[in-house]
Amino acid sequence: MNPGGGATGFDEIEDAQYYSAKTIRFVPDTFTNLRIMTWNIRFGAGRIPWFGDACGNRVILSENEVYASLQAIANKINALKPDILLLQEVDTKSKRSAYINQLQWLLDHTYFNYAVAGYQWKAQFIPSDGLGRLEETNAILSRWSLSDAHRIQLELRKDQDELTRYFYERCCMLNCKVALPHTNNFYAVNIHASAFATDDTKYKHIIQFKNELDRINDMGGIFVAGGDLNTLPPYSDTTDYCLQDICPGESFHNSSGTMHKDGSNYTTETNWLTPLYLKYKPAVPTDMYVGNRSKYYTHTIRPAHYWDRTLDYLFTNKKWVDNSVVTHQDATIESDHTPVSVYISLSK
Repeated sequence: MNPGGGATGFDEIEDAQYYSAKTIRFVPDTFTNLRIMTWNIRFGAGRIPWFGDACGNRVILSENEVYASLQAIANKINALKPDILLLQEVDTKSKRSAYINQLQWLLDHTYFNYAVAGYQWKAQFIPSDGLGRLEETNAILSRWSLSDAHRIQLELRKDQDELTRYFYERCCMLNCKVALPHTNNFYAVNIHASAFATDDTKYKHIIQFKNELDRINDMGGIFVAGGDLNTLPPYSDTTDYCLQDICPGESFHNSSGTMHKDGSNYTTETNWLTPLYLKYKPAVPTDMYVGNRSKYYTHTIRPAHYWDRTLDYLFTNKKWVDNSVVTHQDATIESDHTPVSVYISLSK
């Protein structure tokens, strides 16, 4: 067992947590296509300048701020109506987000019936920056019931000292079986890969992700999979965002040896997603992306700026409906990531 932050431990593979809405809503049992969506909701912080990722000084959100952000997120979900939703950075009991169980709140304020969650970060107390208790999850929400849900531990960073690593997040994957009518082999997989690792940890996360998809594919399963991979698509024309992401008082690419900002330089990662693109079907194929890259940007760390890079993905081993993918770039206040949605075809 690996030691987790604040004396919390995680096994390499362990059962996920199950949730259900207070009111279970009717779901039709006949359909041809399903809408799949992924969204990193930034623990209900909206576009507030946060101390850890946006050159800000905020550490603690008020209850009113969190509920306002969750309402905006729920409004977007209810408008887009995905059938299966992969969420990253969902707090369930964190000081930073007023101890609100965001996953249960979203279930009760959208039409989803069921969810599963796996901890990405769980610390009883983080003794720095006033963070205190922190519980952040990856989650899968569905209109249909879920089973066989597991949290899969990803490789830990090796570029941190032991004390920092002890209190740091534990990147993970979450998988489950979705009880779609007329099929018994439909799975969903959600991942949030490392954002700030300076070693090969993120690459290992991507390999672990592909290995899990290979496992499902090899046993004859159909999957929808994705999340925040924190790296760029193949053939990205900009790979170094250090100067765009620079905060006041920082200096990068200088003669004193400070070359790159952690999490902002993707230059060595340009081929990391290629095996996934070659074997499975991305929602945004390479030719579509190269034809209009900015249309598919999903993220920026700068609160006052528009989207400037693509970090969020969806893959399947079946078939996406042609031209159905949308990067919802109009969602400019809900998070520092946009939702990405696409329809999967379930016709024979």
